[in-house]
Amino acid sequence: MRALLSWFVFCWVVSVPAYAQTVMVAPRPVVWKDFLGVNAHLLWFSPAQDVRQLQMLKALGLQWVRVDLHWDRLEPSQGQYQYQALDGVVHLLDAQQVKSVFYLVGSAPFATSAPPFLPHKDQYPPRDSKQFARRMALLTSRYPAVNAWQVWNEPNLPAFWRPWGDARAYGELLQDSVQAIRSVAPDKTVVMAGMAYYSQMPMHKRLMLEQLGALGAFGLGTVVAYHPYSQTPEGDDPVAQDFIVRGNLLNQRLRAAGVKKIWATEWGWSSYTGEREEQPIIGRAGQADDVLRRLALMSAMDYDRIFLFALSDLDDRATLRDRSYGLLDLRGNPKPVYVALARFLAATGPMLLPAPVPDVRQAPTDLYSIGWKKPDGTHVWMFWAANPVTVTLPTVRQAVLIDPLMGTTRQLQSAGLRVPVVPHLQLLVWH
Repeated sequence: MRALLSWFVFCWVVSVPAYAQTVMVAPRPVVWKDFLGVNAHLLWFSPAQDVRQLQMLKALGLQWVRVDLHWDRLEPSQGQYQYQALDGVVHLLDAQQVKSVFYLVGSAPFATSAPPFLPHKDQYPPRDSKQFARRMALLTSRYPAVNAWQVWNEPNLPAFWRPWGDARAYGELLQDSVQAIRSVAPDKTVVMAGMAYYSQMPMHKRLMLEQLGALGAFGLGTVVAYHPYSQTPEGDDPVAQDFIVRGNLLNQRLRAAGVKKIWATEWGWSSYTGEREEQPIIGRAGQADDVLRRLALMSAMDYDRIFLFALSDLDDRATLRDRSYGLLDLRGNPKPVYVALARFLAATGPMLLPAPVPDVRQAPTDLYSIGWKKPDGTHVWMFWAANPVTVTLPTVRQAVLIDPLMGTTRQLQSAGLRVPVVPHLQLLVWH
């Protein structure tokens, strides 16, 4: 474990490499229905709206959702559970054959450690971690159809763990919850809280994952999760490609520490129109562009499952920015990001196998190049570059160029195929 700690400290002070051509080959096949899920705020909506949202999810060929469950709303008074809406959602997911991971977060009023004179009492951890753990066991017993339970959400940030992140306290909550869940369902998948970003803590120089590793949390056998949000698909600094660098390094070290499953339980971009709230204003077209490029990158990295945030836009109970992360609008209609994702998934097919990228001549240094093939042997090349250019593929004579963002398909044919490269994701498909 000491080697893991030294790496985490090193990882965040090492300089990232200069911007250069990026060639990626995935570590394993990707089956979209098992790999790509979405965050679905089903408890925010009516049963009819939930049905509509799940129908739209299934139309994409996807089957996994992550659902938020707040303890303070589930049990506003001790022992007085509000099960009706939750019962309906779990029954609907089971009936629709949609797989789910639920996360329980937020202290109930009677259990919070918040000082009595302060607001936001749900954002403080519970006084007794075993009391929270008993609720997780109760939910696990009541809802066997739920596929996985996640213990809290983003405890490295004050917004979910006031006054500041505390690895030891969260580690106790996690350990007690794992033991409680497995006492009633020994084989149930348990997921560590999704850490915001790469688990940085505002009040600490060390990462929460580093501290949890030192406390033995990886020995609990949970899925490890984090939320790699960034300003652009390639990173907060796309020239440095810091998402790719940090994601790859973090995943490598987690594997070396014995972690079997790594999930990104949130990622995505809002299509909000302002006033600016941390994320730049990119609009609906920018949201679609960013989601496709990030999906292409993450599919070729060492993640076992990823959950896009989110299936639907939200109403004014959410912040201005958080209202507009959806694939669907509030009426359940597809936004451009949904349409582009549907085109992307239709072009790739349900399963892709790792494959080398094609030989590319006149390739720009900022080219992103990801190789795949379909089970029938058809080649799929995902690519983009910041600056438009035309490249040559000397070994390909005939192919189909698919632009899922724009909705265009072109037949290309020539000796030494000439392919236009643009700043958003395109797919080249050939036999």
